Amino acid sequence: MPAPDPRAALSHPVLQQALTLALALAGVGGFYLAGLPLPFLFGPMAACLLAALAGLPLRGLGQISVAARSVLGVAIGATVTPALIATLPSMLASVAIVPLYIAVIGLVGVPFFRRVCGFDTVTAFYAAMPGGAADMTLFGQEAGANVRQLSLVHVTRLMVIMVVAPLVLVQVYGVSLGHPVGQPAADLPLAEMAVMAAAALIGWKGGERIGLFGAAILGPLIVAAVLSLAGILHLRPPREALLAAQFLIGMGIGVSYVGVTLRELRDTVAGGAAFVVILAALAALVTEVVTLTGLAPPVEAFLAFTPGGQAEMSMLALVVGADLGFVIVHHLTRILLVILGAPILFRLLRNSPPAG
Repeated sequence: MPAPDPRAALSHPVLQQALTLALALAGVGGFYLAGLPLPFLFGPMAACLLAALAGLPLRGLGQISVAARSVLGVAIGATVTPALIATLPSMLASVAIVPLYIAVIGLVGVPFFRRVCGFDTVTAFYAAMPGGAADMTLFGQEAGANVRQLSLVHVTRLMVIMVVAPLVLVQVYGVSLGHPVGQPAADLPLAEMAVMAAAALIGWKGGERIGLFGAAILGPLIVAAVLSLAGILHLRPPREALLAAQFLIGMGIGVSYVGVTLRELRDTVAGGAAFVVILAALAALVTEVVTLTGLAPPVEAFLAFTPGGQAEMSMLALVVGADLGFVIVHHLTRILLVILGAPILFRLLRNSPPAG
């Protein structure tokens, strides 16, 4: 009788999820014992990334992972207070830079992906757009893009930014990554946590029902912001919930590389990583302009204009103790402009007559 194939033994989704969870926990432990920063975020990301590239059959936790974003949505929404609303006019000058910033990224990114990476025009356009990874992949798919290339480019953008941004924050700006992300659950009133849980669930599922993009994070954000402005919600989610969100986000980034081939690593992933270097240069330039003109402190400017994901940049803002409201206003502006504008701009470009 032939020996059983060990891969066949891991063909069941539950076993694959158990393996993924075990590796992610091992990553947390390894990073913690080594004294490395953000073990709940980087530990799972590193462990699952290496395992995915090694060909192990990993699988994410589905709706549980999506729920992690609702925790961050509540955390962000809880910071929307009357005091923050009063400061919005002071952000208008820096927010006005966002559309120009997006345009420059597109003007540089589309030719880069066309000429350097050899992408077709549709894939190059949506690969260059600094919007949400899921949204850009979906829009690109509807327009006929190469979905595999598109998803790998965007997940690589998120991964590289999540590795590089903390290094810049520590080495360049001298900030600590050990700022408490929240109070322990034992110190929070049960009634307050019940309100948070309701805001997360109602915002997430309600957002999905009405077709809200990024419903898992934006729905809870909106509900929590309303409750905060009404004086009903006063605190952010407990530390344990935010650490769990870090864990699931890190694990999700690593699992995204399951099935990547050596050719994709060489062509698509390497191209996506190279594009992040270009983005980093643009972000550094904009950060310098915003800082020198006195529109924002350096750390807030850097976090606001680094084109990572909403969830990931929100988490970094929490762990360094930055002004979360300032950071999120700029990221929401970027995401909204890209999501609303990219499909319209692409149709205009595709339907425009050729020059000459």
